[in-house]
Amino acid sequence: MFGIPGVHNLELYRGLARSRIRHVTGRHEQGLGFMADGYARVARRPGVCFTITGPGLTNISTAMGQAYGDSVPLLVISSENRSGDMGAGRGFLHEMPEQLGVAARVAGFSCRLTQPKELPEIVAQAFAAMTNGRPRPAYIEIPRDLMTADASGLPVPAAPPRPSRPAAAFAEAARQLRAARNPLIIAGGGALGATGELCQLAEHLDAPLVMTVNARGLLPPEHPLGVSMSPSLDAVRRLIADADLVFAVGTELGPTDFDMYATEEFRQPRNLIRIDIDAAQLQRNARAALALHADAASTLQGILAQDLGPKRPQTQAALVAAACATALAALTPAMRRELNFLETIRTLLPQAILVGDSTQPVYAGNLGFSAATPGSWFNSATGFGTLGYALPASTGAGLAAPDRPVVCLVGDGGIQFLLGELAVPRDVGAWSAIIVWNNRGYGEIKTSM
Repeated sequence: MFGIPGVHNLELYRGLARSRIRHVTGRHEQGLGFMADGYARVARRPGVCFTITGPGLTNISTAMGQAYGDSVPLLVISSENRSGDMGAGRGFLHEMPEQLGVAARVAGFSCRLTQPKELPEIVAQAFAAMTNGRPRPAYIEIPRDLMTADASGLPVPAAPPRPSRPAAAFAEAARQLRAARNPLIIAGGGALGATGELCQLAEHLDAPLVMTVNARGLLPPEHPLGVSMSPSLDAVRRLIADADLVFAVGTELGPTDFDMYATEEFRQPRNLIRIDIDAAQLQRNARAALALHADAASTLQGILAQDLGPKRPQTQAALVAAACATALAALTPAMRRELNFLETIRTLLPQAILVGDSTQPVYAGNLGFSAATPGSWFNSATGFGTLGYALPASTGAGLAAPDRPVVCLVGDGGIQFLLGELAVPRDVGAWSAIIVWNNRGYGEIKTSM
């Protein structure tokens, strides 16, 4: 758990001291949220934060926004003023109007506790929202007067049930994949838990696998079917357009992956199958001929159990290599140097987790870096796009994987947003190499102007 104790949440800390939960103290609530975000991405389970009424919640809301945009399970537990004092406008300490409403804008689940007996159900609902659907931040608010109420005898919250698989659609998906002459797979961050299944499917179909920013490492750099170049780049766009079936797994097909550097908007694939845990997302950005509302791993397992025809001869590797080479050549010389820099880190530290901020080598990496393993490349330069992320998020990553090196990639502008969090890795013994890309100013902004 990540938190900063304050006058309003002292009772939470009295309980925490009697538990077996490890607590990590940050220096700013925004840093807490980013630490928990980095922890959640690497540990593959929710990160949890304690914060206080008012400014604690507004400070952490930026981190909640980043987690919301990148589908990261982040639980924020906040205090609130006493039940009769909330939103009264009388000037109580930390008072703000509509605190719950503010949190709800950057959370997938938000709830205020009104009596102690509700707590197990609310906690169960929060974890169900974070782990059973599309992962989003969850928010639980506890008024100060309820923190001292008797909570003895409350049951442990029940574990949420897993979503069911759409078995009727497996056979149809397999039929379409079997009939396609040159299928292509696009994988997003929602596919990180299905690495083995995606690799097996791609190799069986001899299908190129395009990895969005949050999916890098699903196939290793040396895999002949892996495409770690951005679908914003023309050569990759042509590869997608030439496929007679596109199979999209756990991806928004959204602008920060598909249109960031493109000269025209992403075109609707002529035949599209989509898997997504978010039913609403299946209706956004591209229309699917077949939409499967489910998690990636169980759905792919169901499809792989169907008749996909004989394993196809390996003929697409040369096409993939040519497309990647053309995409790389289209980058500026500076971006190619920055990719070289990232590849040197990967070579020297093959087990490293690279955590990035919005900074120039990260922009280049999002266009063409091949991560060594799934989940070993993530950053805040997509989606919500906040600065100050990398330093605390790399600490969270180190706490989740203490046996692996963590490399923090941050600009000289970005590191100053949360420079106080530099003290935390020493406090907790988290191994982190902090690399500051120093162009003595906001270099990307200067170039853009």
